[in-house]
Amino acid sequence: MSELKRTPIYPEYEKLGAKTIDFGGWDLPVQFSSIKAEHENTRTIAGLFDVSHMGEIAVSGPKSLDFLQYLTTNDVAKLVPNKAQYGLMCYENGGTVDDFLIYMLAENDYLVVVNAANTDKDYEWMVKNNPYSNDDVTIENVSSHYVQLALQGPKAEEILQAVTSKDLSQITFFRFDKEVYFSGIAEPALVSRTGYTGEDGFEIYIAPKAGPILWNLLLEAGTEKGLLPVGLGARDTLRFEANLPLYGQEISASITPIEAGLNFAVKVTKEADFIGKSVLKEQVENGPERKLIGIEMIDKGIPRHGYEVFSGEEEIGVVTSGTQSPTLQKNIGLALVKSDHTTVGTEVEIQVRKRRLRAQVIARPFLKREK
Repeated sequence: MSELKRTPIYPEYEKLGAKTIDFGGWDLPVQFSSIKAEHENTRTIAGLFDVSHMGEIAVSGPKSLDFLQYLTTNDVAKLVPNKAQYGLMCYENGGTVDDFLIYMLAENDYLVVVNAANTDKDYEWMVKNNPYSNDDVTIENVSSHYVQLALQGPKAEEILQAVTSKDLSQITFFRFDKEVYFSGIAEPALVSRTGYTGEDGFEIYIAPKAGPILWNLLLEAGTEKGLLPVGLGARDTLRFEANLPLYGQEISASITPIEAGLNFAVKVTKEADFIGKSVLKEQVENGPERKLIGIEMIDKGIPRHGYEVFSGEEEIGVVTSGTQSPTLQKNIGLALVKSDHTTVGTEVEIQVRKRRLRAQVIARPFLKREK
């Protein structure tokens, strides 16, 4: 059994008594206090997350835009320096390789931030599908160059502003600044207004040696405001309420972005060809055979990942994620089902162990952040 990897922040949250788990080969905190408390704190005040396990892949060179256009579903040509974009890579059959953020650092210079467990797979996929020479496109796994922290919640800007002279109000949604300096830290950070919680907030990329210093600086600056460190448990319930997809559940090698309802990030009308385009275009134009829906339990029970969904005696799909929503106090889930069973109000049944429990289709997302 291989030893679990640890981020540079690990010694800091070990001091805080974090309960850690094996998450894709990483020793990461699932909670510091309780999942519900950390969830609520992020929704109402702010939460600090160590997400340094995420992968970073640098793409540069004179043909880097053409390469990313061929590789990804979104229209990378829409990017300008200091702007980020959500996108996906797909297989020829439309299944999802991964979803990620692309940061345009400068002309012909991009940073692709991928899911931790997929980092090696994504890097290999990118290298394998690069039709250009190394002089035209350089692809480098630079994950070891970064610590990534996420500061999320209504008071995130106020807390972060206390430790930098940079006017954070100028960094708007899906924009970033790659030269932000924090009090007492020599290394600059890339700060983007992005996140995975459904709340306002920032994701911060900085050199590994500066990561623990920044972690403690933020906790200290946020103490009076009520900032708490937050683990993977609340990170999952927060993203779930906002209907942000989790790779391996809402999207996977067998689930396309269109089935997952991510049409906004699939530009089948862009001039550039991309891997999987023909399949995704057909799904956009004619509708997919399956769609992701929201469900709320009518009977008492919680829909869990992998539970079958039925309409009468017909098995129509499967639950991808589900829990008791800490914010809404309802037992809700996401499920991938046949498209003719997706109308809001439709009643379905969930196979929970040996029983079939009633549920109904509800609108998504479950929770919307007030602007």
